[in-house]
Amino acid sequence: MKAFSIYLTGVGGQGIGLISEIILRAADHAGHPVKSVDTHGLAQRGGIVVSQIRMGDTVFSPLIPSGQADLVISLERHEALRAAGTVLKDRACLIYYNTVWQPLPVRLNQAAEVTENDIRDLCRGRGIQVISVFQTDLPDIRMQNMAVLSEIHRHGLIPGINRKHYQAAMADLMSGTMLEENRSLFDKRLTV
Repeated sequence: MKAFSIYLTGVGGQGIGLISEIILRAADHAGHPVKSVDTHGLAQRGGIVVSQIRMGDTVFSPLIPSGQADLVISLERHEALRAAGTVLKDRACLIYYNTVWQPLPVRLNQAAEVTENDIRDLCRGRGIQVISVFQTDLPDIRMQNMAVLSEIHRHGLIPGINRKHYQAAMADLMSGTMLEENRSLFDKRLTV
């Protein structure tokens, strides 16, 4: 398999760790060589959380060099803009959940809140495909990551991983009601 690099980012408490682990395990279930690393920082206090996943036969490190990500997955607009500007390569893809967890400079009126237009403007000039995800009727706000994962699968953004691989990965990590609810949301969005 040709090398493919995925950069995931969000704010502590949004579920970046879970979606990252599901993608990592789905790649493993699909038989792809895969490496991953997480950076949690001050995640428990609303700080930035980053996961990096690299798949492929010629991948020897999980770290993605600047400007070399094939896909950025973000669960927050400010982080989507930051990652698209620093980590994503030209003509790649950005998928993000369209919500804002205002960073301190925004709360203190020292910086403007990032808008969808800010993201589109940055990406348009570099030929980056942008997919914005939002669901008004989420059963639980913590399921934003599953809404994004469903769209990743629907658009075929990660090569060589199919529905059964994602479902097997979910079953590895969840059980009972949590598994049922997350699978239900994942499947429901695929039929819309």
